[in-house]
Amino acid sequence: MSSGKDADNAALCDALSVEHSTIYGYGIVSALSPPGVNNLVVEALLQHRQRRDDVIAMLSARKVTAPVAAPGYQLPMLVGSPADAARLAVRMESDGQTAWRAVIEHAETADDRAFAATALSQGTVLAARWNRVLNAWPITTSFPGGNE
Repeated sequence: MSSGKDADNAALCDALSVEHSTIYGYGIVSALSPPGVNNLVVEALLQHRQRRDDVIAMLSARKVTAPVAAPGYQLPMLVGSPADAARLAVRMESDGQTAWRAVIEHAETADDRAFAATALSQGTVLAARWNRVLNAWPITTSFPGGNE
């Protein structure tokens, strides 16, 4: 059985892997999105890149080897239209919510919990904004990152 610190670091590594795949996925979203959502794409990419860099620094400070980005990723759905691109963005943000909620659950420090809670909140807001682009309802869930 792993210690709490090992579970915390493993959850951070898992969340970092999700961040890597999300950054890749936003390249696809960007290519297929209409100009009216370019600012949303840019904002999302900046958030995810900053979060990725912060997690790499956190893991490095703990002498934990951070997972590197893969050269490519299998998308969870076919993406061939602007609506598909928005649905992919919602899916990626949802996957991120799940990963960051796991970090909150395994965090050994208040700093890790605060970082993960911020990431979860930011992902929830981004998912809601993408759902608004899709005119989806409801635009958010009660407990992001879980199956409640």
